[in-house]
Amino acid sequence: MEFNHFDENGNAVMVDVTEKSVTSRTAIAEGSIQVSQEILEAVQNHQVKKGDVLGVARVAGIMAVKQTSSIIPMCHPLMIGKCSIDFEVLPEERRIKAICTAKVEGKTGVEMEALHGVSAALLTIYDMCKAIDKKMVINNIHLVEKKGGKSGDFYF
Repeated sequence: MEFNHFDENGNAVMVDVTEKSVTSRTAIAEGSIQVSQEILEAVQNHQVKKGDVLGVARVAGIMAVKQTSSIIPMCHPLMIGKCSIDFEVLPEERRIKAICTAKVEGKTGVEMEALHGVSAALLTIYDMCKAIDKKMVINNIHLVEKKGGKSGDFYF
């Protein structure tokens, strides 16, 4: 098996994408946070003392997408063309789902950016609600869909 993030001496390297073609690429990732009934109601009724939880989490997720290459060592810096963070509040499950869509015209995919955006959005919800109850669980962060690039489309 050949690893493309290591050179012949075993040193970590960034994959060379200079010869790849620029294509349209999209990735969608999602994850969720399990919360107490008290947190769910406070978020829905805009009663969390730190402010608008989902609004701040949305901004945090977008900022994370744009900074992915600064956090994940082998990611290429990308000029993000579009990014959105959406939420689904699922009261019957006491869960908030975050969905991140990232798009780019580039030589490499945008999957890590979408995953990073979801992670940051969910961590922000945790941070803003931890004074109410620390018993929250972030889970099921995964790539839902990827379009474009040499490896083709992917659907979870």
